[in-house]
Amino acid sequence: MSIVIFITILITATIQSIFGVGVLLFGTPILLLFGFDFITILTILLPISLIINSFQLVVSYKEIDFVFYKNMLLYTVPFIVLFLFFVTSTKLNINPYVGCFLVLIALQRQFPSIDKQIKKMMKFESIYLAFMGLIHGITNLGGSLLTAIILNKKLSKDKSRATIAICYLTFALFQIITLYFLIDKLDINFFDYTIYWLLGAGIFILIEKQLFKKIDDQKYSISFRIFLLGSGLLLLAF
Repeated sequence: MSIVIFITILITATIQSIFGVGVLLFGTPILLLFGFDFITILTILLPISLIINSFQLVVSYKEIDFVFYKNMLLYTVPFIVLFLFFVTSTKLNINPYVGCFLVLIALQRQFPSIDKQIKKMMKFESIYLAFMGLIHGITNLGGSLLTAIILNKKLSKDKSRATIAICYLTFALFQIITLYFLIDKLDINFFDYTIYWLLGAGIFILIEKQLFKKIDDQKYSISFRIFLLGSGLLLLAF
């Protein structure tokens, strides 16, 4: 077991257990920094992300915003699949642009002019969701844009996490299916990393019982904005 991967999963699985995203969003740039290639990172992190989101849905599947989820399936998933095929042979760095956007989302309440422009942009949901799929397929960072649009819907704590969880689970599922068709080309074996799946599952169980249930909606909303601000600053750093 790699200590770098272990610590990365320990931190990112904790974040994802609270907000519905984190394993891919933070784990990808961290492991890239330590020299892991993008496909290896997907092989390690995708099953962990999928497992945590599955547990979250078992707990709160009744809270899902299915109207938003159907739109996500229609406009986001095709672009994830298309651009994941593309990224196997191309490297692009758009972290600074996504990072700046997340910082603006986190601070929009403090700046009315920014708030007004972001709300206008969010009205074009189909275009936003398609762009989100493109970003996730290329960089694994679509979860940041997903959390941003869910935050602007002002859902309750449980509805926010459940909706993010089913969307993020769908992201991971279609990425795994896409990689399956590239197995011969990329020499992928997901089961080499089973120990990390168990680690992710254990962290979720612990966080769900000891932390998530004790956070009220107001604290969760504030924490959500801090999470987005941290995400944006991290992406700017990378």
